[in-house]
Amino acid sequence: MWRKIGARARELEQSPGVVRAARRLREALPGDSEFGDPLSTAGSEQPQVVGRRLSVLTEQRPGLLREAGLSALQVWSSISEKQGRGRGKERVAVVFTDLAGFSDWTLKAGDDEAVRLLRDVDCAMEPAMREHGGEVVKRMGDGMMAVFGDSKEALDALLDARERLADVQADGYKPRFRAGIHVGKPRKLGGDYFGVDVNIAARLAQQASPDEVLVSDTALRDLDADSLKVKKKRRFKVKGVPDDLQAYSITPRS
Repeated sequence: MWRKIGARARELEQSPGVVRAARRLREALPGDSEFGDPLSTAGSEQPQVVGRRLSVLTEQRPGLLREAGLSALQVWSSISEKQGRGRGKERVAVVFTDLAGFSDWTLKAGDDEAVRLLRDVDCAMEPAMREHGGEVVKRMGDGMMAVFGDSKEALDALLDARERLADVQADGYKPRFRAGIHVGKPRKLGGDYFGVDVNIAARLAQQASPDEVLVSDTALRDLDADSLKVKKKRRFKVKGVPDDLQAYSITPRS
């Protein structure tokens, strides 16, 4: 009898109709109904960590238990974001940085020297980001992406990082970063951020010169312009950025 009950339970658990119903139910629940894919579980918060494990364990045998587990994690993740453990749809300042001339230098210096320098740069820059209220979202070769509560925190962190970076040296290369700041409401998925606002910040950094910080007009509104030298970046027209966006180069007044 128990074998029959077990067999019937397994059939029900993997019934296509039951699984489809569970997936439809997930669409009505709070949070990301696609929770469980690599993007949504890429973060370090508990829902993402547990979600990755559950996805791996049930990948070959999708069924009702998988959908029920992911549904619970979906709601958990949504509640975590609303309670402040995730940024969700809140307004944040997005920052991108990269090192000017790094790629050309590595061709001569070699991989070992390049990795050593990147470690020294990270040790100089990340504490500055963290101490000014920022969160380093990811590293991309010689650059990084971080988010802050507002553009003032972001600018203070970048200026602090620049001072700390002055003590970092390598044979034949002096690290100098360029940066972009934009304020918006990017979508947070897992441990990463996506959307137009992220693209704008990245494009600002790409268009900056060595030691230059470019900010969008949105980010500039949160800054004390009287304490800064502000210069409008003319002909700032790049792919992936709204046509009416204005970019400004900013430096502190001495």
